[in-house]
Amino acid sequence: MQEGENMNRKSRKSLGQKELERIVTEHSNSISLHDKYGNILLNFLGVKVSNLVGLNAKDLSNEYDWSPSQKAVQTRSPVTGVVGTKYGRKQIVNATPLLDEKGDISLVVVTALDKELIDRYKEMLNKDNSLEESYKITIDYLSESNFSDNAIIAESPEMVKVLKTSKTVAKTDSTVMLIGESGTGKEVIARYIHRNSLRANQPFIPVNCAAIPQELMESEFFGYVKGAFTGANAQGKAGLFEIAHNGTLFLDEIAELPLSMQPKLLRVLETGEIKRLGDNKTKKVNVRLIAATNRDLKAMIDQKQFRSDLYFRLNVVPITLPSLRSRPDDILPLAYSILKELNLKYGLNKKFTNQAIEAFFEYSWPGNVRELRNVIERMVVTSVGDDLYLEDSLLDKVSVPNNNSAISENKETIYKGTLKSVLAEVEKDYIKQVLKQCGGKVSEAAKILGIHRSVLYRKMEKYSL
Repeated sequence: MQEGENMNRKSRKSLGQKELERIVTEHSNSISLHDKYGNILLNFLGVKVSNLVGLNAKDLSNEYDWSPSQKAVQTRSPVTGVVGTKYGRKQIVNATPLLDEKGDISLVVVTALDKELIDRYKEMLNKDNSLEESYKITIDYLSESNFSDNAIIAESPEMVKVLKTSKTVAKTDSTVMLIGESGTGKEVIARYIHRNSLRANQPFIPVNCAAIPQELMESEFFGYVKGAFTGANAQGKAGLFEIAHNGTLFLDEIAELPLSMQPKLLRVLETGEIKRLGDNKTKKVNVRLIAATNRDLKAMIDQKQFRSDLYFRLNVVPITLPSLRSRPDDILPLAYSILKELNLKYGLNKKFTNQAIEAFFEYSWPGNVRELRNVIERMVVTSVGDDLYLEDSLLDKVSVPNNNSAISENKETIYKGTLKSVLAEVEKDYIKQVLKQCGGKVSEAAKILGIHRSVLYRKMEKYSL
């Protein structure tokens, strides 16, 4: 009995190794992790794992004609190029260095995609120009960012809920409506849903409805056949629904869809069929639809600007994205994530000052995450040293707490010194008063002050309160 169990274990181990080698041999899409010295920690690059793990990138001259990993370490920036193997295969390889908190390279992530796959699509482009746009987008999708999700910051309960709902609904084909202010990351969530769905290996096609001229809307969505109108492509053109076939079509700013197009979109959603302009035949399409808006569609229905039947067809699963000011727990993690990305991109070692961090919490961020990213990038590329201070133009928009009762209590006070010192004194007095009113309860005081409690703690330490 014992002998049989041992043989069974051996058989399972052998089978696992064979299967692993088959996967590695037949499928060259891959990932590899190197340390900063070039030592290979994990590898799936088209050769036996046992042949490479534990080796150094310098030892691979017999396997590959050059090392993107070494180049990435030397330049401290991402490197992309075509690498040939001894098996005659060519791979499009991307090597991205990851920096630690000190700005040192901790790991190099190396990904590879079989060049033959890309070339196959290019060959198809030459054979059938009518599918040019479809295949081009597919190529771009396959080549995009190593197939990985962008990190989504979700420290706040509000965003945790959004991600939980998104991941649950991702496994279905239900139409999703994303609702939120401009800059809250609606496309990021749409991509998150797509990449966690059963359609993850198919195209994700984002479309800004506001960017398409009304007269071109129908041809863009549904395509056209040759000779459909003056100036039409001689081979015809596939529409967005055809391009997104078996994948996901993301319609951003759906509220900007003209009334004339709304019943046509509704018909596609109900029948799963499209008809190219100039064609008398319909074509079946299998598309998962995600819509997004920053407007009140119910109010638009009352104003006869949006069809109620289309609204109910789109609003199957509504997901509301919170504004950045309503998720303060995410501000710092987002800021540090963006800064890390920019430091890596530009080979820098910038860091936030306490002045910048406090202002992040005090500012209302009307442009949400998009504005936060823009502000940080501007800080990074315009700053002289490594310390990042928030620019005066944004500081001017950070409101100093104002309360009539606080002012009346100090109305006879005569302040002396610079404006900065006077404002600091007013801020100290006001925080002291609010804390007294709240019986020393920091969370309650922070809510009244309109700042995050972590900021209040820092100000209390600063003013010895």
